[in-house]
Amino acid sequence: MKATPYDNQMARIRPILTSLNSTGGQNLSLAVVNHWIEDLRSIPYVFSTQWMTPAEVERAPAADCKGKSVLLYQLMCGQGATNVRLVIGKRAPASLLTHTWVEWTTRSATYVLDPTINRSACSIRQIPSNSYIPYYVYAGAQKYRATEPVNLYAGLSHTSDELLVAER
Repeated sequence: MKATPYDNQMARIRPILTSLNSTGGQNLSLAVVNHWIEDLRSIPYVFSTQWMTPAEVERAPAADCKGKSVLLYQLMCGQGATNVRLVIGKRAPASLLTHTWVEWTTRSATYVLDPTINRSACSIRQIPSNSYIPYYVYAGAQKYRATEPVNLYAGLSHTSDELLVAER
């Protein structure tokens, strides 16, 4: 997909997403990721119209879902995690605003990592089908529009291309 409605807003963090091409293996443990989620969740929430960079989130007294998720994405990719995606969508169908979270596919499961709301990683198998509805997905320099959220997780895969039913 060439462009999303979020591209202008995300201009500040786009270099972070595209520069983190992890070449390492899946050596990152779920315990470490859960520790990061817990740390990020402890940061007070405040909505920002502007996407904060990870450095800004680390210095700020508060951050929103966008900033917390981008920082988690950066931490994970920086430690060698692969198959990590930044997702914009709705947490619930009735949500008035969009939400941002991270998804991670490992050899054993795909996880929703929401450092704003959850205390730890949640396997997508534990999440009701009407929660965490993806609209746009960013993986490195690639971006996708989720066209069939119901089928997004139909099967586990090790590449986001195979995992997503999407437009490029």
